[in-house]
Amino acid sequence: MATADRFNVLVADFLDETLIEAPILDDLATLTLGRAMDESELASMLPLADAVILFHDVPRFGEASFKLAERCRCLVRAGVGFNNVDLDSATRHGVQVCNVPDYGTEEVADHAVMFLLALARRLLPCHDAIRGGVWNYTTALGAPRLRGKTLGLIGCGRIGAATALRAKAFGLNVVFYDPHLPEGVDKALGVQRAHRLDDLLEQSDFVSLHCYLDASTHHIINAETIARMRPGAILVNTARGGCVDPSALLEGLESGRIGFAGLDVVEVEPLDDAKLRNHPRVLFSPHSAFYSVEGFIELRSKTAREVRRVLLGEAPRNPVNRPGPRQD
Repeated sequence: MATADRFNVLVADFLDETLIEAPILDDLATLTLGRAMDESELASMLPLADAVILFHDVPRFGEASFKLAERCRCLVRAGVGFNNVDLDSATRHGVQVCNVPDYGTEEVADHAVMFLLALARRLLPCHDAIRGGVWNYTTALGAPRLRGKTLGLIGCGRIGAATALRAKAFGLNVVFYDPHLPEGVDKALGVQRAHRLDDLLEQSDFVSLHCYLDASTHHIINAETIARMRPGAILVNTARGGCVDPSALLEGLESGRIGFAGLDVVEVEPLDDAKLRNHPRVLFSPHSAFYSVEGFIELRSKTAREVRRVLLGEAPRNPVNRPGPRQD
């Protein structure tokens, strides 16, 4: 075990307290808050780390960091996606990487439906008009009836499936595209499946993203795919910012191919694109879809318990790589 029979766990970013993690790990490890926004800020802390908890403020945790973290047994990505972790480097350096794939399912699904309802029902124009002294139903002109419309889901894992079930309650027809899922998921959920992305886009009035960010989904919404969408379609992204090409999104909004967009995530966070930020037909939230009081506790608790299991030599519940002996 580490110095004085205790391990050292580095919380790399995002948190400025450990009220949830401490009761789970205090008997086993000392917790250090990195408060980093870049992996270079962690360099002095990594040599002592037996485990790392990583959120999303650090955009990349790569070879340089794994090389410094000579004692590190595991890195737990506190979230579903792990695209900010260099898995090849982790595996080469013998570090077990895990994620927390089952937290926040309800919250993100609720958030996606919230975006859809707010945009389809023209909530913001109505609200703004009333604040401006106008009380007239015409500010909602163009709002569609949801029942009978088609919602296309790009990705149908835990969150996508939860979104599908919520959407069905509103009478929406639901279709999903997800090449990673086995046959029969559509039957289990009572929805339809598209085996080509173009097929999904061409039939969907609303499109919501629920996929991981990797090479296959980077800018999956781009000029070419937007051209396949129905004119005036609503786009919702509560997945990862990099799944949407922001330039293509702006062009789609300007052309009318995209009627409205609801974005919880953007490619560069915080959002630094003034034109997108001020667009009248885009509704934003600050990467907060994951959050509820209960969900945040669940995320942090499950992260800490996964760290605990690995440090005690137990099998992790949510591994995303298979590391061998450290190769330095």
